[in-house]
Amino acid sequence: MKSKTITLCASASFYKGINQIKEDLIKLGFIVLIPHTASIMQKNNDFNVAHYKTWITSGDYNKKKKLMDGHFKKIVKGDSILVINNTKHGVKGYIGGNVLMEMAIAYFLNKKIYVLNAMSKKLSIYEEVMGLSPTILNGDITKVSILI
Repeated sequence: MKSKTITLCASASFYKGINQIKEDLIKLGFIVLIPHTASIMQKNNDFNVAHYKTWITSGDYNKKKKLMDGHFKKIVKGDSILVINNTKHGVKGYIGGNVLMEMAIAYFLNKKIYVLNAMSKKLSIYEEVMGLSPTILNGDITKVSILI
């Protein structure tokens, strides 16, 4: 049986843990695609998001566009996505605008959408996320291998 490819999606604030999740999924038999910046952060052992979001201060959003385009292609390539959504800014299960766009692309392409953690109903995009019919894993990535 061919290995399934899963693309990880997350706020850059969660990239420090994304590489461990990648390794755990590889052990479960998956091919795993992660955001380019997560790989760079790991390589540099520097997880300070401000060091990478240079478009915020420069106003040059072309870099952001290229990163988004690259990750969108990984979503197309994958069989499913797994959203890493930890607590951020006091919001349980935080998902930001960029990840919502990634989820919408996966939804449109009929890819299975997994969300690692339950979300607070205080999340401003809660209803949009739930409208995409994700499977909530409640912190247990081993459920992905059972569900695919």
